[in-house]
Amino acid sequence: MPEGDTIWRTAAALRPRLVGRRVLSARPAALGRLAGATVTAVDTAGKHLLVRFDNGLSLHTHMRMTGVWHTYAPGARWRKPERMARAVLEVEGAVAVLFNAPLVELTRHDDHTSHLGPDILADDLDLERVVRRARSLGDVPIGELLLDQRVSAGIGNIWRTEALWTHRINPWRPSASLTDDELSALFAWAHREMRAHLRGPYRRSAVHGRAGRNCPRCATPISVRAQGAHARLTYWCPSCQYQITGSSPEAPSGRQRASPRA
Repeated sequence: MPEGDTIWRTAAALRPRLVGRRVLSARPAALGRLAGATVTAVDTAGKHLLVRFDNGLSLHTHMRMTGVWHTYAPGARWRKPERMARAVLEVEGAVAVLFNAPLVELTRHDDHTSHLGPDILADDLDLERVVRRARSLGDVPIGELLLDQRVSAGIGNIWRTEALWTHRINPWRPSASLTDDELSALFAWAHREMRAHLRGPYRRSAVHGRAGRNCPRCATPISVRAQGAHARLTYWCPSCQYQITGSSPEAPSGRQRASPRA
């Protein structure tokens, strides 16, 4: 699933091709009301992308595991089959196509993103507010809390895994056992690293996707296990990140695999 920084880069690529341009045609038929409108902005809210128009409508999309935006010159051959297109916006001088996205809808309000916590990429991220929202959810494993978009929007599986490894925190450690300063430090790290990744080179993962390889810090083989209701694969070092405090279950061990769900 694309994370907040990927969606941010997608929006940045769409803006010069769409903003300020009039929509010549839009399809499928459900998007027909956009014809004749002018694109006023392309915004992000965590992992959500919104194309806004001067008629008050917004095209709200979420790419999840499969979606991707492409832009083409008029008449250019598409790199994916037309049957995979979920939204097509033809504007003056360009065509923007959203392929394979499971969520595509027109809305006049941002009700579908109002539940989200502060955007992790915001210039003025309020860490105190993020911690308050985290505490309001009760005592949950920190590996699940970091993925909860109600706390802070935009962190995905890669960045939560890397943040926990960096701070030597076990993903199954109860969030209540961390101090406010420790929680704040995790989100501050994600904020800083994700913002650095917006325009800079890709940061090589220390543990994500590296099951069975040696931890770059202590050389212990990296473990992987499904975590949470959506069975997201969690990668961690069983040596560097062993300690679990509070009433959590025994520290998971070994190289266990499970199929993640979207």
